[in-house]
Amino acid sequence: MIERIVIIDNVDPVTFYGVNNSNMQLIRNLFPKLRIAARGNIIKVIGEESETAEFEQAIKQLEQYVERYNSLSEDIIIDIIKGEGPKEIKRDDVIIYGVNGKPITGRTPNQQKLVEEFSHNDLTFALGPAGTGKTYVAIALAVRALKNREARKIILSRPAVEAGEKLGFLPGDMKDKIDPYLQPLYDALEDMIPPMKLREYMDTKVIQIAPLAFMRGRTLNDAVIVLDEAQNTTPHQIKMFLTRLGMNAKMIITGDATQIDLPRTTTSGLIQALKVLRDVKGIGRVEFNKKDIIRHQLVQRIVEAYERFDEQQKTAPKSDDTNSDTTENQ
Repeated sequence: MIERIVIIDNVDPVTFYGVNNSNMQLIRNLFPKLRIAARGNIIKVIGEESETAEFEQAIKQLEQYVERYNSLSEDIIIDIIKGEGPKEIKRDDVIIYGVNGKPITGRTPNQQKLVEEFSHNDLTFALGPAGTGKTYVAIALAVRALKNREARKIILSRPAVEAGEKLGFLPGDMKDKIDPYLQPLYDALEDMIPPMKLREYMDTKVIQIAPLAFMRGRTLNDAVIVLDEAQNTTPHQIKMFLTRLGMNAKMIITGDATQIDLPRTTTSGLIQALKVLRDVKGIGRVEFNKKDIIRHQLVQRIVEAYERFDEQQKTAPKSDDTNSDTTENQ
């Protein structure tokens, strides 16, 4: 009799073990001659050497399946342990499988184009109105690169424009102050990575979420870097951010030129960057439009209504009471 230790370090233990440890109980039933104890990401097994070796091989195959599909069912466990192997799910449009095995895909032609541009370029601009999925797809691409070990970390950033990057008046520590501005990025990650694994990535800084001001002085190697809401950067800020790109790294810049929250006298860094970098090789550009909106159907009507309003404002006589605030892009 020997004791063997198997570590599952690439997946979320909760997903692997199942609700109320149902998956682990099934595994125990399929290896009745072994004594199996699981705690956290460590599984200890005692038994004959050949059987414990077979057990370890099965656990590693199950881990690979969970790492790819973010789910594990009784049928899959039985198939793998009996040596039949799981049925391969073949979908060319899937970027990654999110929490509970939900396939995350490029659902519109422009979302699919963003996937292609990301593959072919180290810097890609994704431009368009709210609800087109540009940020969501960008983060999915970053998570895929991490899962496939094409990158060692993910850096997600946003300008905290509403507070002018001066967050001292807000209560709490620095994390409490900046989190409200970064919540849309957390929301996307929570769709794609199980909670315990996401917490581990955040604690070990494999995934970093920070306001744009925190990027100064860094060189970002072996990473996928996403800058969201880039229309709210100044020319100096976006130049600083773009020059953080290091070796074996990729960037996606997302923004909506119709939702600039900067003071009227300040030029948007995104608008300037698009002009300056227009003819630079190695830069991709995808322009989303209202046909790409995949939120509630009312969102598309709202975008169209504001477009009509903006056109009317251009032709109407100017007066002080015609000014209106722009809305925040989710």
